[in-house]
Amino acid sequence: MPMELPTDLTPELVPLYWLLGRWEGVGVLGYGDIEQQQFAQEVNFTHDGMPFLKYSAQSWLIDDDGNKLRPLSWESGVWQLDREHNDADGGPGMIPADIVPALTSAEDVEKLRNKDDGFDIIANVLHPGGISELYVGQVKGPRIDLSTDAVMRAPGAKDYRAATRMYGLVEGDLLWAWDIAALGRALESHASARLKKSA
Repeated sequence: MPMELPTDLTPELVPLYWLLGRWEGVGVLGYGDIEQQQFAQEVNFTHDGMPFLKYSAQSWLIDDDGNKLRPLSWESGVWQLDREHNDADGGPGMIPADIVPALTSAEDVEKLRNKDDGFDIIANVLHPGGISELYVGQVKGPRIDLSTDAVMRAPGAKDYRAATRMYGLVEGDLLWAWDIAALGRALESHASARLKKSA
């Protein structure tokens, strides 16, 4: 399926445009002694003219026939290019941005290209249970590699220290893999899925 670049997309989101839309599919999870299980997932990447993508993902445990058994997880966040912010950007808090976007052209965005011919990105991901992750990484073509720069946990949260994630567009599908260091264990494979774009 050919991908079309949205005409209302701010220039700095062009390197991430291939993520836009609703994606659905199935995957496999497990970790340490936890038995492997299948799950269904819906992932949404949207934008509203601001220089970031809104992200949400909801997952359900499923049986061998693909029937949903119960909710599994939910997370949300913000994904964007990692760059120096200025008066054209909003914040902190609700301090309004200038009317003109900080990056107004493809040439402005190209100046952010890194030595690996990609773009540095950040992703903030929030989970129920008092856990918030700050990922740093790179988007290079239709592939994203992320690793946690910080994991914040509430006093009652479960042990969770680090993670890596990889996303890629393969034959029109969104493939992802997630490794975690949690529950006293070292970084190891946790979950992966193949998602198809929904109409």
